[in-house]
Amino acid sequence: MKSGFVSIIGRTNAGKSALVNSLLEEKIALVSHKQNATRRKIKAIVMHKEDQIIFIDTPGLHQSKATLNQMLIESAIKSMGDCDLILFVASVFDDLKNYEEFLALKPKVPHIIILNKVDLTHNNILLKKLNDYAKFSEHFKAIIPYSCKKKSYKKILLDEIVKYLDEHEYFYDPEFLTPSSQKEIYRDFILESIYENLSQELPYCTEVIINKIKEKTKLIIIEAQIITDTNSHKAMLIGKNGATLNRIGKDARMKITRLAQNKVLLKLYIVVKKNWQKDEDFLKKMLNYEE
Repeated sequence: MKSGFVSIIGRTNAGKSALVNSLLEEKIALVSHKQNATRRKIKAIVMHKEDQIIFIDTPGLHQSKATLNQMLIESAIKSMGDCDLILFVASVFDDLKNYEEFLALKPKVPHIIILNKVDLTHNNILLKKLNDYAKFSEHFKAIIPYSCKKKSYKKILLDEIVKYLDEHEYFYDPEFLTPSSQKEIYRDFILESIYENLSQELPYCTEVIINKIKEKTKLIIIEAQIITDTNSHKAMLIGKNGATLNRIGKDARMKITRLAQNKVLLKLYIVVKKNWQKDEDFLKKMLNYEE
């Protein structure tokens, strides 16, 4: 029996959260085409034969001087030292600059490269990319192509990961999908729905707080605040006759219902908090930030 922690690292939009959901075969992590969507580390428990792998989805590595983004980057880098193994996730379309920047961080634990989105390209492009990475072979333990949609090479990937975990009793009940709280997951589902229904920069000006979760026999009642920074953004979130807010609520409710396997009543309220992205105390609370 082996059990251990695996941090998933890579640039924004490399497909880290999609990889977590694919390996778990259940949606718990926020996925968006927009950059820097992941703000909080989410853990997913995957049982592979008799072994337990705890994946840690992390914010994307990127360059930014903004307070919020700096804290996201620091959170991702810290997770590189709080694990047994790192999965460095890169799109098959990425150049090697991102990997070189990752190596410059001098990871202290072994890492495997996941070459993601291989279903979107041809074999000759994949082979060329594998050959490009070969010059770094002294640094990584393995390089594995992967498709989150087709789950290609899933068993090969899990078999490889287990090699680098210690003999250890399970850290969590094998029946659990995640040790992350309902609040964390539901909050990110609402945030994902905001990303899906609003364009340009507006989603980056919003955050979500779950105020209350009440579970009844056949119903989950959730009250949540959407935090934004200006009254004009509040109006955009509401939309004409409340249409945008209703659409966000409907999408989020469907996601939560699918995971909870129960009916959901979702009550959303919008609150204006100016400059919340620069308020370090507020951000630490929102991001579950650890010093």
